[in-house]
Order: sequence, then C-alpha cells, then structure tokens
Amino acid sequence: MATVNNALVVKKETVDIVVSRVKDFQSNGELTFPANYIPQNALKSAWLILQETQNMDHKFVLDYCTKDSIANALLSMVVQGLNPDKKQCYFIAYGTKLMMQRSYFGSIAVAKMVDPNIEDIFGESVYEGDEFEYSKVRGKNVITKHIQKIENVNKSKIIAAYATILYFSGKEESTVLTFDQIKQSWKQSKMNPVADDGQIKPSSVHGKFTADMCVKTAINKACKMVINSSSDKSIVSKFAKETDDSIVESRAEAEISDNANGELIDIQIEGEVEGITDAEIVEMDKKNEDKAATGPGF
Repeated sequence: MATVNNALVVKKETVDIVVSRVKDFQSNGELTFPANYIPQNALKSAWLILQETQNMDHKFVLDYCTKDSIANALLSMVVQGLNPDKKQCYFIAYGTKLMMQRSYFGSIAVAKMVDPNIEDIFGESVYEGDEFEYSKVRGKNVITKHIQKIENVNKSKIIAAYATILYFSGKEESTVLTFDQIKQSWKQSKMNPVADDGQIKPSSVHGKFTADMCVKTAINKACKMVINSSSDKSIVSKFAKETDDSIVESRAEAEISDNANGELIDIQIEGEVEGITDAEIVEMDKKNEDKAATGPGF
C-alpha cells in the first residue's frame, strides 16, 4: 500500500480540487450527472484502488505520480460519469503521469451520455457458416440478417464481429469488422497476441476468449466513433476526447523516456489517436473481470 501519510495528504488535496471543479461545472450548468451516479461514491472507490495501484516498476502511483495528474485522472473519471467499481475505468501510470482510461463498459456509458438518443449498444461475433448480411444506408452499416447455428459457435472459426447502436427511434447503425481487421488492431498491442504466421496465440487472452475479445473490439470502435463525432459543446465529450489524446501523448513521452539511453526507436502512434489500442482495452477488461483491479497490467 502507498505510504499512509503521503496518501492522506494527496487524498485531501486532490479530492478537494476535484470536488471544487465539479461544483463549478455544475453551477455553470455545464455538467449534469445521470440519476444513478454519485460522484462521492466513485471517488471513494477510485481512491481505494489507487492506494494499491503500482506502476511497471512496482512503485505505488500515489507516491510516484504527480498530484496534478492524479487530480486530473479523478476529475476526468467524475466528469465522464464513470465508476471503477462498475469496471468502467482503469488507472494507468505513464512515467510520472497518472491517466484514467475507459474500459469498453465505460465507453458505452459515455457514448450514451454524449448522445442521449442511444437506447442500447450490443455486439456479436460472426462464425463461418452463419447467414450474415448487411447493407449500406447513407454510408452507415445496417445488419439485415444474422442467423447462427449453435454448431457454428462450437466448431467454426470467427470471420467477423459487429457492434450495433440502437436508438430510441428504432434506427440502428452497426460497425462491422472482419477478423483480419480485428487482428490488425490486436497486432498493435504490446501483449503481442498475434503470431508471425497470423494465428492467434492459444495462450493469450485473445486465444482463450476470442469471441469475447472480438465483440469488445467492435463495441469499443463503435463507441469511439460516437464520442469523437460528438459536439465539443458537451463538457463530457470534451473531457473524453482530451483524455484519449492525453493518453497517447503520455504514452509516447514515457516510451521516449524509457528508451532515452538506449537504441533510438520509432514511436508508432498512428492508429492510436483515439487512445490505447482496442486490443489493450479489451485485455484490461478481461483481466478486470477475472481479478479485482490493482492497476491493470501491473
């Protein structure tokens, strides 16, 4: 656990800052929380997790990360209406900066907040042998047919996955990804779940829970499209976008710093402008489902 005295000092200073900023947003009419969201409960849950969270060097983030970054991570969590107890977000250290990253559950919640017309977001994997069809309506994908037999799930390989956004009006829009597109996303992950021959490593999370990971990747992609296309007039969408951008920047800075005294490397962030790769988000989701969060990947 982080040093007790330091944790208490950091807690008082950071929580006071977060509460003050949130009250300012509320008094200015910029922020309204969902009816079932209690910021104080989310902050308490986050603080309990942060006391046990360590970075890659096994240093407690409350001792190692800057107070400003801790406050910003908590503020971003609250503004986006997220709660770590509901597995909606994680806290990750990049160098001395603490960042808050949405899980796919969190991305669904934020997508619904920035677009209140969304009723539900769900996804499915498509197996070889399924009857699957979709059409293009004004550039948007609409699933028109998906008939699946149970034997396909048991014996056939996955050929695609999709995520569907259902609106209260009855309109549906889907994000469809082929398995090759999904694997391309997974190849960006530091966990390296895709072998050189293009096969998914059986021992990886992706190999053990392939269907789940495919669906989560598609859902995360669909949610990002909603969030990134939303108006910046919404403070929720503004914080969501800024958080994703900050993660990319902090990650690049940390990688450059880690390799400063070693061989010069090319930091590739193309395809990650929306934050951590989809593959890494779903990896963290699965870990969080299997074990209480003590800092994802640490």
